[in-house]
Amino acid sequence: MSYKKMSKDILDGVGGKENVNAVWHCATRLRFKLNDASAADTQKIENTDGVITVVNSAGQYQVVVGNSVAQVYEELTSLPGMAVHASANTESASESNGRKFNPISQLMDFVSAVFTPFLGALAGSGILKGILALVTTLHWLSTDSGAYKVWNAASDAIFYFLPIFLAFTAAKKLKVNQFVAVSLAGALIHPSLVEIVSNSQTIDFFGIPIVPITYTASVFPILLSIWGLSYLEPVLNRFFPESIRNMLTPLVSLVIMLPLTLALIGPLGTKISDLLAWVLLAIYGFSPLLAGLILGAFHQSIVMLGVHWALITLMINNVANQGYDQWLPIVCAAVLSQAGAALGVFLKTRDPKIKGLSGSAAISAIFGITEPAIYGVTLKLKRPFYCAMIAAGIGGAVIGSFEVHASTFTFPSLLAIPTYLGQGFLGEVIGLIIAFFGAAILTFFFGVSNKTVTNSTEIQANPNEVMMAVEGQIVPLTSVNDEVFASEAMGKGAGIVPINGTVTAPVNGTVSSVYKTGHAIGIVSDSGIELLIHIGINTVKLKGQHFNPLVKENDQIKMGDKLVEFDLEQIKASGYDPTVMVIITNSTNYQVQVNLDDSNSKQLFHVTPIKSQN
Repeated sequence: MSYKKMSKDILDGVGGKENVNAVWHCATRLRFKLNDASAADTQKIENTDGVITVVNSAGQYQVVVGNSVAQVYEELTSLPGMAVHASANTESASESNGRKFNPISQLMDFVSAVFTPFLGALAGSGILKGILALVTTLHWLSTDSGAYKVWNAASDAIFYFLPIFLAFTAAKKLKVNQFVAVSLAGALIHPSLVEIVSNSQTIDFFGIPIVPITYTASVFPILLSIWGLSYLEPVLNRFFPESIRNMLTPLVSLVIMLPLTLALIGPLGTKISDLLAWVLLAIYGFSPLLAGLILGAFHQSIVMLGVHWALITLMINNVANQGYDQWLPIVCAAVLSQAGAALGVFLKTRDPKIKGLSGSAAISAIFGITEPAIYGVTLKLKRPFYCAMIAAGIGGAVIGSFEVHASTFTFPSLLAIPTYLGQGFLGEVIGLIIAFFGAAILTFFFGVSNKTVTNSTEIQANPNEVMMAVEGQIVPLTSVNDEVFASEAMGKGAGIVPINGTVTAPVNGTVSSVYKTGHAIGIVSDSGIELLIHIGINTVKLKGQHFNPLVKENDQIKMGDKLVEFDLEQIKASGYDPTVMVIITNSTNYQVQVNLDDSNSKQLFHVTPIKSQN
C-alpha cells in the first residue's frame, strides 16, 4: 500500500489543507478538526484503499485506518502546507466554522489529546506489570531477584511519574511552557514532599497550612493545575518585557502555581477524583452483575462514538485511588467478543475479500485493536456486531458477578489477562471464554447471511449475470405503472419494489451517466451490458429531493458498491411509486432471463449474447 497516495487521497477527501484546522492520531484513527465538516467527501474517503471507515463524532472527523495509522499520519503531515497542522491536538480550537463545540466535545478532545501520545507506553508498562505478577505467582521469578527489580522499575515508572507525562501533554494541548509544566508536576512528587506525606506532616506556608497529598500516579490534580497555568502564563507574558520574559514568566509561574496547587488545586482535584471513584463504585456496588452486563454489551458502541476516553481516564484514576480497577476486566470481554465475532465471519464466509479482512481483524482485536473488526466486519455486516454484544454482555455479567479486579491499567486484550490475577480470576477466564467463543459460535450460526457466505468472486466471474440493485421484491417489467418501461421500448428488464433506500452496483463496470436529479443512473458492465437504473415512477418531478447520488460519471464500480441513497418513506409520502426499474438498454444483443422465482439468490438477470447462438 502506498501511504503517500493514501494520505493525499484522504486530504483531498476532507476538503484539502484549507479545510483542516487540526489533525492528530490515536492507535487506529486520524483525527481531524475541520473548518467545515460538510465539505468533506465521506464516501470518497471510505472508498480509499486502506481506509476502514469514517466516524464523525465528538467534534472530530475521524478516519479509521487501523494499525498503519502512524505511517499514514507521517505522510499526511509531510504534505505541502500540512506541517502547521501536525500534532494539532495542541490546538484548543474552541471554534470551528464560527460555531463553538459543546462542552462534551471539548472535554473528549482534551482528554484524547492528553492521553494519546503515551497510551502505547502506558499499555506496554501495564502488560509488563501483569507478566511480572504472573511469573512471581508461578514462582518462576523471585521478587528479591535483580531481574524482577529492574523490570518492576521499568513497568512502574510511567505510573509513578504519571503527573509528569500528563503535565507535558496537557501543556502542549493548552499551549503553555511544557518545561514549566513538567517542573510543576515534578515538584508535586519531589522526594522531600513525598517524605512529608509519609510522615503525615503539615507544611506552614506563610501561615497557610498545607496538608500534603500523595500525587504519584494521580490524574486530575495536575490537569487542573496546568489548566490554571494556561490562564496565568499569558498574563505574565503580557506583563513582562520581552527581554526578560523567558526567565521571569517561568519563575513567577512556579512561585505562584506550586503553592496554589498544593493548597487549593491539588486537594480540589483529589476531591473530584475521589467523587468520581465513589460514583463508579456505587454503580458497581449496586449490582456488579448488572454493571458487567451493561458495560460488556455496550462498551464497543461507546468506542464507536469516540467518547471512551472519559472511561479510560476514570479507569486510570481508579488504579491510582484504589490500587485496582473493576471495569477493565469487563471491557476485556467486550474487546474479545469482537475478535470472536470476526473469527465467526472468517470461518463461515467463502468470500475471499471478507475472509481476509475478518481474519486479520480477529487477530488485531485479540491484541486490543477492535476498530478493524468493528468497522470492517461486524458493524458492516450488522448481525455479527449484535452477536458480539450478546456474548460480551453475558461474559461481562459473569466477570462482574465474580468482582474481578485489574491490578494496573493496560489496554484490554489477550496480553492483559495476567493483570487480572487475584480476586475472581476464575470468573475472568470463564467470562472471556464466553465472550470470545460465544460471539464466534453465535456469528457462525446466526450472524452471517447467505449473501455474506456466497463467494462474490465466483458470482462476478460470470460476466453474463446482473445482480439485484436494491433489496426488495422482483416484479415483471410489463407490470410496472409506467407505459414506456412496461412496453419494453427502452429494453428488457425488471422492476423491484424496494424495502430500503440504497441502490448498489449490480455488476462490475463504469458509471456512464448520473442524472442531475439523482433518480436515475446509467452503467456499462465490464462485459458490455448497458444498464439503466431508474428509481421510482415520475420521480423526476421531485427535482432531486430525497435522492443522494454517491458516484459520478466515469467512476469505476464493483458489484455491491453504493450508487445512490434515497429516502423511501418520503418518496412514498410525496405520492410517488418507488418501484426501481433495472433496464438492459442494449437487450437486443442478448437473450435475457429474469429471475422472478427466487429473490433470495440476489441474481436479477442472466443474459446470453445472441451472437454466441449463431
